[in-house]
Amino acid sequence: MQTEILVVDDEQEIADLVELYLGNEGYAVRKFYSAQEALASGLENPPELAVLDVMMPELDGFTLCRRLREKYTFPIIMLTAREEEIDKITGLAIGADDYVTKPFRPLELVARVKAQLRRSQRYNGGQQEAGAIAAYRGLTLNRETHVCTLDEKPVELTPIEFSILWTLCKNRGRVISSEELFKEVWGEKYFTGNNTVMVHIRHLREKMQDSAENPRYIKTVWGVGYKIG
Repeated sequence: MQTEILVVDDEQEIADLVELYLGNEGYAVRKFYSAQEALASGLENPPELAVLDVMMPELDGFTLCRRLREKYTFPIIMLTAREEEIDKITGLAIGADDYVTKPFRPLELVARVKAQLRRSQRYNGGQQEAGAIAAYRGLTLNRETHVCTLDEKPVELTPIEFSILWTLCKNRGRVISSEELFKEVWGEKYFTGNNTVMVHIRHLREKMQDSAENPRYIKTVWGVGYKIG
């Protein structure tokens, strides 16, 4: 089965050129000339990698990248005609894996694609179904295999710890109370004074080398609960 790559660029000549070179390497290319078209396609069968142009009208590549990262963990390579460092930082911060500046040599892009695919297959075991993966800032959880990695390094978690982290990741940005976490993970009614959740949160932070005072991942919202993101 051919490896499928998503290509989105409003410049038709560039999109066609990328399709040609990737096709010559044996890849199947799913090509769109706008971010809206790509999102409208549904992506029920996710590709193994995406190549996205940054400067697209109406919906730019950064927004498309962010939308894709809400569901998928496949590698994303950004294409841009701008060389400002802030653009690269922005792209990487929202989940892009690599950055190629226009004009580019097609063979260089092909090499970048191959490198990202090798990395993805090595560490993630290939593309997973949407909903089975939760990812944030280098933290990846696979619900099907119960594997957790942080910056591509495995983190050994107990089933309870995994469930807590999974719940926080899937509700990223929303504060989850101890009561809600306890009910979701243990399936039992929470009672006042129960510090079980707090203890497991502390263990998670230790394993992730995360600071309670200046957390990168699990944040405490005093008097309310916990959140990621």
